[in-house]
Parts: sequence; C-alpha cells; structure tokens
Amino acid sequence: MHLFFHLGRYTKLMGKVFSRPTKSRIFFTQILREIDSLGINSLGIVIIIAFFMGVVITLQTAYNIENPFIPLYLIGLGTRDSMILEFSSTICGLILAGKVGSNIASEIGTMRVTEQIDALEVMGINSANHLILPKIIAAVFINPFLTIISIFVGIFGGWLSGVLSGAVSSENYIYGVQYAFEPFYVTYSLIKTLFFAFIITSVSSYEGFFCSGGALEVGKASTKAVVYSSLIILLFNVILTQLLLTH
Repeated sequence: MHLFFHLGRYTKLMGKVFSRPTKSRIFFTQILREIDSLGINSLGIVIIIAFFMGVVITLQTAYNIENPFIPLYLIGLGTRDSMILEFSSTICGLILAGKVGSNIASEIGTMRVTEQIDALEVMGINSANHLILPKIIAAVFINPFLTIISIFVGIFGGWLSGVLSGAVSSENYIYGVQYAFEPFYVTYSLIKTLFFAFIITSVSSYEGFFCSGGALEVGKASTKAVVYSSLIILLFNVILTQLLLTH
C-alpha cells in the first residue's frame, strides 16, 4: 500500500512540476544555475572515476587473456564497449545519484522544514515547478555531455594503462577501439543517461519536497533519495537494456 501511496503522490507532484513557469526570465536563470551546480560541479568526479574504470577494465582484460591465439586488440574493443554500454551511463548514474541526489534532497528538504516552500506557496508561486523543473531540465541537458566525456576519458585511461604496463601496444589498442564500432551503442548509452538524469532529480526532489520535521528528517530524506534513486536506476537499466538491445 505504501508503494501505491508514494506512486500516486509522486505522479501528482510531477503534474505540478510540469506546468507552465510563471516567470520565464527567472526560470531560465535557474536552469543555468542548476546546470552549473548539478553538471559542471560533477565533472571532476566523473572524470576521475571514468579514468580509473578504464584502467581497471583494460588491465583485467589483459591479464585474463592467456590464450596466445586471442588477438590483443580485443583489449581495446572490450574497454570501448564496456565504457559505452555500461560504465559511463550506469555507474556514473549511480555516482551522480549519490552526489547530486543527496544534495537535491537536502536542499529542498531544508527549504521544507524551514517553511520556505510554504512561503513560496503563500505568495502564489507553484513551488514544485519553481524548485524542481529547473533541476530536471538541467540534469537531462548536461548529463549526456558528462557521459560522452566519461566514455572518452575511460578509453584514454585504458590506453594509457595498457601501454605503460606493456599489456598491449598502442597500435593494437587503438585498432581494437575502432574495430567493429556500432554507433547505436552510443545512442543506447545516451538514452539510458536521459532516463537516469530524470530519475535522480525527480526522486530526490520528491523525497526532499515531502520531508517533515527537522534536521534529522532532512538527513533521512537525503539517504532515502540516494537509495531509491539507485534502485530505480538499476531497475530501469534492466528494462532499457531489454527493450533497446534485444530487438
């Protein structure tokens, strides 16, 4: 019953979120601020994690290739496909759920318990639209760029580690990265990223928006935002993979 209650309340909240903004100039200013807060400020951690993911994938693949008849260029191919298909979209989505999701829930939850949201509604402002829609639009816009950067950084990290460790030559790795490239894999990754961006921002906003009590409840809302966003991301990862890659 709790699940249906939260689904209904979430759907009703999204109905309020996707209404016409009252002041367009303020709305676009908020979007730019959220792009900087949710996207640009996350660029550093995305680059670091993508780099080390590429390094680990390359080294693990190289050390598990024991058959001399298996061509070494498959190391580059494996790193490329792993980064595009799974790591850059799903793993970065989970990381952003932790970083961005907790920030959103804390910010909106604090506004709720300090009655700032009530004050907005007293002034006749649609608080859900005013606070949540700019975050959703900003994340849906900027997260695909983070995913593309993550793919390139991960492949570069794989190349650097493979060459420096002597596991694969630069020529073999680059040949593997270019070998049998399937452009739809990038489209698949970006589609997942769009869904994950919406999930992270909307679920985290929901937890913060209906937070009540004091600082302790804000902390609990932040934790629930990360947990639920991560679980829904994993669920949608399965659904989207089934829908997009099996037809």
